[in-house]
Amino acid sequence: METIPILPSRPSPSGKTPAGPPPRGFALFALGFRPFYLGGAVFAALAMAAWSAMLAGMHSVGPAPVLPAMFWHAHEMVFGFAAAIVVGFLFTAGRAWTGQPTPTGVALAVLFLLWLAGRVGMWIAPGTVAFAIEGAFLPLAALAFTRTLARAGNRRNYPLALALWLLAVANIAALWLQAGGHDVAALHACRAGVALVTLFVVVIGGRVIPMFTTNAIPGFRLRQYQQVDRMVIPATVLGLASGLLPLPGWLAAALSLLAAGVLAVRVAGWRGYAVGNRPLLWVLHLAYAWLPLALLLQALGALGLVMAGLATHAFTVGVLGVAIIAMITRTALGHTGRMLVAGRTETVAYWLIAMAAALRVFGPMVWPAGYLHWIWGAGACWVAGFGLYALTYAPRLARPRVDGKPG
Repeated sequence: METIPILPSRPSPSGKTPAGPPPRGFALFALGFRPFYLGGAVFAALAMAAWSAMLAGMHSVGPAPVLPAMFWHAHEMVFGFAAAIVVGFLFTAGRAWTGQPTPTGVALAVLFLLWLAGRVGMWIAPGTVAFAIEGAFLPLAALAFTRTLARAGNRRNYPLALALWLLAVANIAALWLQAGGHDVAALHACRAGVALVTLFVVVIGGRVIPMFTTNAIPGFRLRQYQQVDRMVIPATVLGLASGLLPLPGWLAAALSLLAAGVLAVRVAGWRGYAVGNRPLLWVLHLAYAWLPLALLLQALGALGLVMAGLATHAFTVGVLGVAIIAMITRTALGHTGRMLVAGRTETVAYWLIAMAAALRVFGPMVWPAGYLHWIWGAGACWVAGFGLYALTYAPRLARPRVDGKPG
């Protein structure tokens, strides 16, 4: 029995999604994943298209009145896009974990509109107004999620609530530092946000990927090592912290390599390479496999052997981008009453985001002189992948479940 929500109602007795006309009605605010997955995907595509245009010199009216372009890009991809997906996931998962309600209906619509106002405000509004609107969203979302856990006494997931609160603090810190003219420190706060969202992937992925794999492939030989599993969280925290703290290069590299090694053992034991042609599985394993690679690149960056930005984008595009496209398809399929089967659309989207990660991280290593070309290529794949998701899933997310169940 799968205990993480992300999943789904069971299929119909025939093993197929119930046939018949599309469900009627409007259900975009029936459960947290619906507005935030759709809004996050649309924003991911639009924001990346805008960033690519800026780099190409094609966009003269950008976010500069509010923020420097580099900070806008970093902030919005972390605290705009990724944070929306995290909130949508936790509101959906929280209800399944606890049996307690999470924001729906008017309350969910208000939170979503606050998130949307933050995106618009960060683009066009005066700094103080934009920062006040943007800074309010994550604390309110964290409060709602924490209350859900507290009502049920669900202590196991308190660390996830704490991580969401810390993400809210990182966002406010980034905004405050930017308002004070501390550009470098503000970008550092954005990197702290990346580290926190990465921890969500480490924790949730560690729970669900082995379960999903063994449930989907009876008899699959998956090796889990208790001692390694106990080390994963502390080692990852140390590894991520080493990329944020002012440590000597050798020490930052050592801590990063420790975390990379522990995660590599876990990834190898999961044997993701053996899941075969099952896109819903291999894309999750691929996202998790980016973790040790990103930490390895972070270690090499600390020693001055590769560009530091490669590790950053291994985390953001490789780990987070691939994990997000994997989970927003899987959970949306399950929670709209559909079969957990990746069709052509999902598979193409997976490949596009995987290609975006490969181009952004490995391209500059192969041909440094073509740096901008690699970014544009990666950006095009990213826009296409999340745009495809938004176009395909918009009607599914806006309509009631096909099986008639609530949510």
